[in-house]
Amino acid sequence: MKFVDSVKIHVRSGNGGAGCTAFRREKYIPHGGPDGGDGGKGGDVFLVGDSAKNTLLDLSFQQHQHAEHGINGSGSDRHGRNGKNLYIRVPLGTVVKDIETAEIILEVVTEQDYLLFAGGRGGRGNARFKTSTNRAPEYHQPGEAGHECWVRLELKLMADVGLVGFPNAGKSTLISSVSQARPKIADYPFTTLVPQLGVVKISNLDPFVIADIPGIIAGAHDGKGLGDRFLRHIERTASLLILLDVSGFSENPPEEEYQTLIEELELFSPKLMEKTRAVALTKMDSVSDLAELDKLQQQLEGTGEKVFRISSVSGDGMQSLLQYLGTVVKQERLREKEKVEEKVEEETPKNSIWDD
Repeated sequence: MKFVDSVKIHVRSGNGGAGCTAFRREKYIPHGGPDGGDGGKGGDVFLVGDSAKNTLLDLSFQQHQHAEHGINGSGSDRHGRNGKNLYIRVPLGTVVKDIETAEIILEVVTEQDYLLFAGGRGGRGNARFKTSTNRAPEYHQPGEAGHECWVRLELKLMADVGLVGFPNAGKSTLISSVSQARPKIADYPFTTLVPQLGVVKISNLDPFVIADIPGIIAGAHDGKGLGDRFLRHIERTASLLILLDVSGFSENPPEEEYQTLIEELELFSPKLMEKTRAVALTKMDSVSDLAELDKLQQQLEGTGEKVFRISSVSGDGMQSLLQYLGTVVKQERLREKEKVEEKVEEETPKNSIWDD
C-alpha cells in the first residue's frame, strides 16, 4: 500500500433544513392555526481514529467530504429529517490544519470519534412562533449553514522511539533485527523512502514501538533529502536514538554526522531537543580501531549523551540498548499518565461547604 502522510480535502458539515410556514386547513375547523414543522439538523463531520490504518491514501482520491443536509420542515407539523453524520476514518496521529491559517484544529490520538465540524441547526416552523397575541405568524426560520473549508491532514506516526541518522547508518537493519518490520536494506543511500514502524517485545517490559524515518542530511530542515518531509513523524516519540556509523565506510566522520544531526533536529523543532536521547554507535562488527572509538565515546558522553556500542548483525550490545529504551519508554508513559491525572483533577470542580 502506498504511504501518503499529507492530503488536502474539502470538508463540509450539513446545512440545517428550513422551517415551514403553513396553516391547518380542515373541514369544520375554520381557524386551525399555524402548523409549519421545523427543519432537520445538518449532519456533523467526525474524524474517527483507526489503529488499523497507517496511511491517508484513501482520502487522496476522495478530496470532497460532505455531510448530508437537513430536510426542510413541512405542513401538518412534520419536522424535516436530520442529515446523516459523516465519519472519516484516519490513522492515529493525524493532525488537522486550516489551509489558510495553518492553525491546528484538532489531533487524533486515540480510537474515538472527534467532532470536526458541527452541522447547522434546523430552522423553526411558524407553529413555534404562535403566541397569545400573534395567533397566526406568517414566518419561519431558515436553516443554519454548516461549516465548510479546505483543511490539510498530516500524519505524525504514533511511536515511542524515533531512529535518527544519516543514510546507511544502520537504522533499517536495527529495526528489522529487533522487530517484525521488514524495511528495504541495501548498500546505497535512501533505501528507506517512507517511515517504518516496528514493535519491540522484551520479556520484563511492556512492548514499545520504534519508528525508522528516511536518512537525514545537512539541510534536511530546509527541504534537502527526505528528512524535511518525514521529521515530523518523530515529534510524538518519547525518546530519540541517534545512530552513528563507526565502521569507517561512512562518507563523513561520526563526530561531524552527530553535530549535523543535532543541528537539523533543533532547526526543525526545538522541542525535539527536549526529548530523552541516546546515541548508538553502529556496525561494531566492522570496527578495528577501538582507540578512536573510545575517544569518540568520551566526547559524546562529555555532552551528556548515553552511548551504546551495537551491532545489529551480530547482536552485540543490543540487549542493553533495548533494556534502556524500554525503561525510558516506561518512565515517559508514567509521566504522561500523571500529567493526565493532574489535568483531570484540576478540571474537576471542588466541593464547597455549601454543597449538599
